Amino acid sequence: MESDVSRPLPVPKPRPFPIVGVAPGPRCGQTLTAVAGPDGDLSKARLILFGGATALEGSSGKGVEAPVSPGPVGAGIRLAGATNDVHIFDVRSGKWEKITPLGEPPSPRAAHAAAAVGNMVVIQGGIGPAGLATEDLHVLDFTDPERPRWHRVLVQGAGPSARYAHTLSLVANRFLVAMGGNDGKSTLGDAWALDTSEKPYQWRKITDAGEMPSPRMYATAAARGDGLLLLCGGRDAGGTPMGDAYGFARHRDGRWEWHAAPGAMPTGRYQHGAIFVGNRLHISGGAVGGGRMVDEATATVVLDTNAGQWVSPAPVATPNSEDLGRRCRHAVASVGPFVFIYGGLKGSQLLEDLLVADDSNGAELSVFDPRAQPWVQWMDATHGNATAAAMLAKAAQEEAAAAQALSVRRVGAMDDMSGINEQIGSIERANRLNESPVGRSSPDLTLSRGQASPTTPDVRLWHRAVVVHQENSLRGLVRQLSIDQLDNEGRRVGVYDGKDKSPLFTRSMSNAGTHKRVINELLRPRTWKAPEDRHFFLNAQDIGELCDNAERLFRDEKTVLELHAPIKIFGDLHGQFGDLMRLFEEYGTPSTAGDITYIDYLFLGDYVDRGSHSLETICLLLALKIEFPKHIHLIRGNHEAHDINALFGFRLECLERLGDDQGVWVWRRINDLFNFLPLAASIEGKILCMHGGIGRNIHKIEQIAAIPRPVTMEDGGPILMDLLWSDPTTNDGVTGVQPSPRGPGLVTFGPDRVKDFCKNNGLQMIVRAHECVMDGFERFAQGHLITLFSATNYCGTAANAGAILVLGRDLVMVPKLIHPVPPDAPRTPDSTGNIDDDGSHPSGPDTWMQAINDERPPTPPRGRPHLPGSSLEYF
Repeated sequence: MESDVSRPLPVPKPRPFPIVGVAPGPRCGQTLTAVAGPDGDLSKARLILFGGATALEGSSGKGVEAPVSPGPVGAGIRLAGATNDVHIFDVRSGKWEKITPLGEPPSPRAAHAAAAVGNMVVIQGGIGPAGLATEDLHVLDFTDPERPRWHRVLVQGAGPSARYAHTLSLVANRFLVAMGGNDGKSTLGDAWALDTSEKPYQWRKITDAGEMPSPRMYATAAARGDGLLLLCGGRDAGGTPMGDAYGFARHRDGRWEWHAAPGAMPTGRYQHGAIFVGNRLHISGGAVGGGRMVDEATATVVLDTNAGQWVSPAPVATPNSEDLGRRCRHAVASVGPFVFIYGGLKGSQLLEDLLVADDSNGAELSVFDPRAQPWVQWMDATHGNATAAAMLAKAAQEEAAAAQALSVRRVGAMDDMSGINEQIGSIERANRLNESPVGRSSPDLTLSRGQASPTTPDVRLWHRAVVVHQENSLRGLVRQLSIDQLDNEGRRVGVYDGKDKSPLFTRSMSNAGTHKRVINELLRPRTWKAPEDRHFFLNAQDIGELCDNAERLFRDEKTVLELHAPIKIFGDLHGQFGDLMRLFEEYGTPSTAGDITYIDYLFLGDYVDRGSHSLETICLLLALKIEFPKHIHLIRGNHEAHDINALFGFRLECLERLGDDQGVWVWRRINDLFNFLPLAASIEGKILCMHGGIGRNIHKIEQIAAIPRPVTMEDGGPILMDLLWSDPTTNDGVTGVQPSPRGPGLVTFGPDRVKDFCKNNGLQMIVRAHECVMDGFERFAQGHLITLFSATNYCGTAANAGAILVLGRDLVMVPKLIHPVPPDAPRTPDSTGNIDDDGSHPSGPDTWMQAINDERPPTPPRGRPHLPGSSLEYF
């Protein structure tokens, strides 16, 4: 990366926030951490300022026992007045507030480190009047915003020793990573990680991660949204400023890796600030030794990790224009596109200003008065959900009371996963000891190895399913049931007799584009609402851009994808966008604020038709594919074909919502894209996923892989027809190949076909979709095949649950279910045909698709009889 001065960053005179409320006052060596509001509402974000030094020795700090932080700051300057005060800045009101949290606070300190973990701030290390602070983790918990509380976290085993001038970051929304600093004896070059999803908590020292950076203190570390941590600058053991940068990330196989960033900062520095806004790492201020700070020309630099360039601002001859970066030991945080800088040290002066800079256009940094238009417009745009947030807060209280009454627990996606992993771990340990876990009532579903490698575990279906409570008022409450307790899933299972390493700096997140707009507009699991007028927010040109970008990705993929665990698998969605949002809300979201950095997503087709929001569904999935091309995977279903979705709703939806001309063009363009979709996916070489099944003609995976793309249904022949249209027989007792009730030429295949196919291809399981099943998933062939369906209450009549399968790294597969929203609950965005009490269909903009469903009824759920005279109209 070479310094690029051809794109100067204008640095106009900064005008700090006017002081409102009880401000922290002059200080340096403090931390500033951004905590989002309820449901991630950035307009209600708060900046949490903790600790710092409030005086210089010999000034207003008389009487302080000892200097806070020895070492060169300026000529003869030593700090004093360490504090453990907590101040909160409300970004919406611009008001400071000093708070006194409940619980025992950490000791006064500065040069400590902090990181936000959800609605908590974690504090570690630092140095105070009595010397080094303890190595304990202190957590400031804002779960109850009105009653914040301090906790001390118990961590098992050895961890980072007491230290100061180190870094602490949350990586991939899961790992606390502490690096470097000084333990009072020497400058350190170690790195430690704590997995917040594992209990009991324990630090693990990271070794074997490639070339480690040299020891340093007063460096910065900032985490990019996709889990890449950037360590920049610092001071080495001899006091020399450093200008290097290192990327640090965790691969999905558990390995950590260091990688030196090409190039160097325009000026080496320490005691600086750094924060990411999107892909751009903003570095401000810093010291260069000898009592000097960075010069004005390089006081603010930006590392554009997409372009791979350091960008330096050109000098701007305006009064006080150096205020943004001509400081050290200050604190930096970001909210949305805005960078906040508080306080610091400038020469022999402690600062107390709060500056805000705008990076919303991703091309330049503008410092402005917070009362100016960029701030006002952004706040107006992000504060539209204030009423919804208040309702959610009230609902959370009601849920807590309901949870206590029902003896079920309220968990987030991360807590849910960690709890399951703990229980799975006990089961796996029992299996290794040939013991049976206590309370296990279901049969052993361990599958035979076939020809799979003995060096990796067998695929296993976990004996319990995770179920979200079906009552709308209790959403977010989950319980775990034995899969044998489910009403429908086990009825038809009879006794059957017969990872790539990628360079860290190629992990850059995508450039801005239409897909970013789609994600921002649609990926809102709690707050998305269907437009009342049915207008779709994209036009044909936007959708065409999505298709062009996604098609380039699909062209480069294999017909049979080769994927790895951990991965989530989704069945049919059929335009029921509200169900997709519920699944994301309950079980994790494919975003950098969710779990995309450590688990892949696989969708098994049938994205469109039947439901009333096919455009939202397919456009969001394409946008996610563009944003996370290596971790979002889409394969083709039978409804991804023009002759089918012309009849079952997608074409009509395009016309209704985009107009006739644009609608027809969009419908054709998306169907052209469908011809490029991969047709199947292999996971760890042990699980084959497809939409329909193996039918009569498919005997080897190579037959699927040999199908050229793009391919239409007409050109795909019997292999493609079987792959997208065939079903298992009604139960394990019906073997062979039978005619399908779906229509002439289609077949069902028995458990013997499944067994032979798995044996001949070295597989342990087939996962497919295509059929509505009452519990959202259903076993067949003694558990060697699973049917998965993710849309609830299919077509408004089936009353089925929806499910996903979560496959962990240990190849244990966990079903996770949601139930239909009850008919008397508020209408959900995809309630396309719920039946009112009087037996009629509810009126409203979301029910227009019902006419198609009435005219062409869906295939009944598995196990229910087909209507007389059923034909290919039943899909």
